[in-house]
Amino acid sequence: MDFTPNEDHQEIRRAVRQVCAKFDSAYWRACDAEHRFPWEFYNAMADAGWVGIAIPEEYGGGDAGIAEASVVLEEVAASGAAMNGASSMHLSVFGMNPVVQFGSEEMKRAYLPRVARGELHVAFGVTEPDSGTDTTSITTRAHLEGDHYVVHGQKVWTTKAQDCEKVLLLVRTTPLEECVKPTDGLTLLFADLQRDEVDIRPIPKLGRNAVASCEVRYDGLKVAVSDRVGEEGQGFKYLLHGLNPERILIASEAIGIGRVAIETASAYARERIVFGRPIGQNQGISFPLAEAHMRLNAATLVVREAAWRYDQGLDCGAQANTAKFLAADAAHYAADRAMQTHGGFGYAKEYNVDRYWVESRLMKIAPVSQEMVLNYIAQRELGLPRSY
Repeated sequence: MDFTPNEDHQEIRRAVRQVCAKFDSAYWRACDAEHRFPWEFYNAMADAGWVGIAIPEEYGGGDAGIAEASVVLEEVAASGAAMNGASSMHLSVFGMNPVVQFGSEEMKRAYLPRVARGELHVAFGVTEPDSGTDTTSITTRAHLEGDHYVVHGQKVWTTKAQDCEKVLLLVRTTPLEECVKPTDGLTLLFADLQRDEVDIRPIPKLGRNAVASCEVRYDGLKVAVSDRVGEEGQGFKYLLHGLNPERILIASEAIGIGRVAIETASAYARERIVFGRPIGQNQGISFPLAEAHMRLNAATLVVREAAWRYDQGLDCGAQANTAKFLAADAAHYAADRAMQTHGGFGYAKEYNVDRYWVESRLMKIAPVSQEMVLNYIAQRELGLPRSY
């Protein structure tokens, strides 16, 4: 095995840091407090070409792999932008993968160049109030009328919905009771969002407030057949090609949050004087931060393996899920120790560790809970009976 630093990845890190350096912690605190989308940051990243890094070159993108994209989003999070920064762009980075893999040539040429330039914002509409991670039980339906589908239903936790022009929308086109398998009869549509037939309402939430999470209702929305991704009824299969990259990129963002949390805590521990000495001299402070550092390093190796396997076209379901689990756990441990290191000042927003703590905690829930990852590993890797 070769652990020599990848020069291309090192150059990506340097370039991304240059862009991120223009947006300090005060900027991110303000965006979060005002529930304001970070347009200045997003446009700067788009202008630098990072939004389209994983889109094929023939459609205006950088033609890079998930490994490179994961480096970009790790550095974004590690800059102090955390999830507010990474979430503003990661759906554009990986979300169009089903279109890249299964969309028609007409669809690719119409939409991918605009995504690569940062002009077309895309949301992902899968989760529903009563289905959660039980994707096959979704009830949002679409029926065919001539050359278009008509959509009725409701989604929740649709990131950026109010700021997006289009949504990759999973719908049921064949009733569940008529399907041989629960995964049959699901179709992926590339639908318009800013329409009268669509009602978008942000969900008040604990953190990551610069990027809205929305409840979206569809009441008779028409979607042209030409905006269907691949074949009718095959949407679940297509969706899977977006889930593994999503887990890998979320894991990378978690590593970034853990890094900035430890850096912030270590700097504070070197400077904060209590009882005549820096608090970092106390093993009760230094040991947990050292452990957090090691946990992050270990999780990073798993993330790198998962990204490499995906880019090589190898099966990576177990690796992607493991990376998400371990990175989320390591990141929140790091943020929690950063909060503890700061003591009472950890609750003061000027130190920023409150954002790292809240946003890293989210990663243990979304986009898939730690418990569902454990279910996956127990069943797929250990051969244990399915528990749900």
